[in-house]
Amino acid sequence: MSDKIAQPTPMMAQYFALKAQADDCLLFYRMGDFFELFFDDAKAAAATLDIALTSRGEHDGAPIPMCGVPVHSAESYLARLIRAGHRVAIAEQTESPAQAKARGGKALVNRAIVRYVTAGTLTEDTLLDARSDNMLVALAPLASDDAIGLAAADISTGRFETMTLRAADLSAELARLRPSETIMPEGADIALADAHIFSRAAFSSAGAETLLKRLFGVATLDGFGQFSRAELAAMGGLVTYLDHAGKGALPFLAPPVRRTSDGHVAIDAATRESLEITATQAGTRAGSLLAAIDRTVSGAGARLLAQDLSAPLMDEGAIGERLDLVQLFHDSAATRDHLRAALRALPDIGRALGRIAMGRGSPRDLGALRDGLNEARMLREKLGRMEAQPPLLRALLPALDGHGALVDRLSRALVPTPPTETASGGYIADGYDAALDELRAMAGDGRRAIAALEAQYRAQTGIASLKIRHNGVLGYHVEVPARAADPLMQADSGFTHRQTLAGVVRFNSIDLHEQAGRVAQAGAHALAAEAAHLEELIEMALADKARIAGAAQALARLDVAAALAERAAEGGWTRPYFVPGQCLDIVGGRHPVVEDALARQGQAFVANDCRLVADDRLWLVTGPNMGGKSTFLRQNALIVLLAQAGGFVPAQAATLSLVDRLFSRVGASDNLARGRSTFMVEMVETAAILAQATERSFVILDEVGRGTSTYDGLALAWAVVEAVHEVNRCRCLFATHYHELTRLAESLSALSLHHVRAREWKGDLVLLHEVSQGPADRSYGLAVARLAGLPPMVLKRAKDVLARLEAGKAKTGGIAAGLDDLPLFASVAAQVEQKVDPLRAAIDAIDADLLSPRDALDHIYRLKQLAASERPD
Repeated sequence: MSDKIAQPTPMMAQYFALKAQADDCLLFYRMGDFFELFFDDAKAAAATLDIALTSRGEHDGAPIPMCGVPVHSAESYLARLIRAGHRVAIAEQTESPAQAKARGGKALVNRAIVRYVTAGTLTEDTLLDARSDNMLVALAPLASDDAIGLAAADISTGRFETMTLRAADLSAELARLRPSETIMPEGADIALADAHIFSRAAFSSAGAETLLKRLFGVATLDGFGQFSRAELAAMGGLVTYLDHAGKGALPFLAPPVRRTSDGHVAIDAATRESLEITATQAGTRAGSLLAAIDRTVSGAGARLLAQDLSAPLMDEGAIGERLDLVQLFHDSAATRDHLRAALRALPDIGRALGRIAMGRGSPRDLGALRDGLNEARMLREKLGRMEAQPPLLRALLPALDGHGALVDRLSRALVPTPPTETASGGYIADGYDAALDELRAMAGDGRRAIAALEAQYRAQTGIASLKIRHNGVLGYHVEVPARAADPLMQADSGFTHRQTLAGVVRFNSIDLHEQAGRVAQAGAHALAAEAAHLEELIEMALADKARIAGAAQALARLDVAAALAERAAEGGWTRPYFVPGQCLDIVGGRHPVVEDALARQGQAFVANDCRLVADDRLWLVTGPNMGGKSTFLRQNALIVLLAQAGGFVPAQAATLSLVDRLFSRVGASDNLARGRSTFMVEMVETAAILAQATERSFVILDEVGRGTSTYDGLALAWAVVEAVHEVNRCRCLFATHYHELTRLAESLSALSLHHVRAREWKGDLVLLHEVSQGPADRSYGLAVARLAGLPPMVLKRAKDVLARLEAGKAKTGGIAAGLDDLPLFASVAAQVEQKVDPLRAAIDAIDADLLSPRDALDHIYRLKQLAASERPD
């Protein structure tokens, strides 16, 4: 008996073979109209999807855990699984049950894995965020040196880039790309916990060159750039992985763009997180710089804007070209509005092309190409008539045209609104193919003949409720109520009994069978003809895929420029200008995210100037918490980033010199996963700045040294300021509460003192959020604590401690001198608790909602008497 149990059923044997191929993926095993999962896959999927976990049959004497999802809604379940970090292998039926039966016996329907679904290999609209890239990154470290090859692709649009970098720069590049999935070879010495390990053989630089030549149909890769061995290995690994995931169906990839580390502003992961460029520190888009400035009207434009902000340019000429295009649309509101209205109506032709190239395209995707390219041509004509065309516009316009033959063919071939499914046909337009029209007419005539036959049968049998129906099992058949079926059961009735159900009986007839055969034959031929046309149209589109992708990119660039112009017009932003040297001169600068938040509350943002030049390149900024120091620091960093990304900036005027590296150490938190305290994180980030910042860099530092003891913190902050001034010699804003640092202005010639203004008025702290020359006149820590609601007893105690600390600074006893004779906290608390204001207590006791006019007058008299009795003689 045990031997019998040990033998799996043919279906389970097939499942186990496919599961072995699926490796670490969940296996979606097609069973009719469901994808089913078994064993541990079922448990994991059921928990993630919150669906029922059941069982089917037994294996080794135990029930087999099982769950399933309907095929027609599988994409929504796939999306949830992918977001939860799972990978899925799709095992489809590769033949019909009828074909399996024709092979004889009880043959099992053949199944095969047709695709691996992973986070980086998605193309379906329902699985992707239309406004975000979906990057797959491959890493290939070279054992011979510190170089790492990086290849990145978004297969939904064809974007493909590569670069060589040092291990120390890897985290910064990954933060820029924000990959959905990262792969690297077995044995790679890279500490990435969530990376997928793939075959080392795939990362062969020699094999990659041959693979890439074949992919792009070229004899040499020299036309694309001079790639390093590490870059070739990374690209080879990426393309091989895509081939594996698609089971031989490779996506469209544009020729690889080789990036260099000096081509864009270097921004490390900590700085990106601190400045919240494309996502907040909580991981959300809302509240980020991107969300505050994004006025794009297309998904492609939104994705390109995010790319621009993630990699600001270092080429002053390229920055100027982007700014010229923004200026054009900023100055011409009518042109901007027309362009944005046209772009808003466009389909996402880049992602439609990506699906078509992967073999997952539909007639609707071809319709998207038709409509998008046709509108691009009309935009080309409209924008081409403009007299003043900046260089970037002149470069973009040719990409919008030249697709006339494809658009004409698709316009003639497709119905106005093509479907996504092809099984039922109906996507090829009437008049495109005379033979197809004839087949459709034959099928239509046959259906009309069947309708006439139904009327004939009713008259012949006298059964008014007789109907001719159709289903997938019986095809066309006659259906009558059971109570009227007896006459049709007779041998000479001309009808053949097929099926008896509750309430109805179904029959066939020779005339109906012949007519149904003609309809089915014509319909099948029509579907085959449509499928052939679809294949031809797809081939025609793919033959022009590089130019279609170029048009998609040109449309996205126009969208970004018009969106930045729209944002600038909304907020009164201005064009930045670049000069040689070491300059950061911003007049009336504002923080775009904070300004938006305040505007929603009906409050105005207080703008501030910032002028850093060679002989005044380091500002030491003091002032109270909540006074706006951190906002001031961040807003200047964001203005630099926006300017070098090619956008207008939130300021009255901005004159800059190019920044090669941007650093921000504003706030820090524990990194418990890596065993780092707040202070350790702060020191690691500060060390990276001191090691990497150059004279062309811009650095913002906030509260360096606050995570340790006062003496240690002050000493570290002092030394960091000196190092930035003397060694790095970069433009820097340094905010601190260590007022002792202001003495450095006496010895550091390029350091100047500034503070955020605040005033106390009638015991309350008023924060002015203005940055002024000179050091802060005093610390407002206790006033801020009062605003925060600290108990009076604590504030009183703190005031006494502060007085003793300030009095003991000059004594040899150190900063804590004189504290030993302070009264205990409890006695201070008692003093505070005993001091009660009778007038305030009386007012607090009044319930104003219950007072009559007479009661209110009586209370006023009593309060006046109480006030008089409390007044000192």
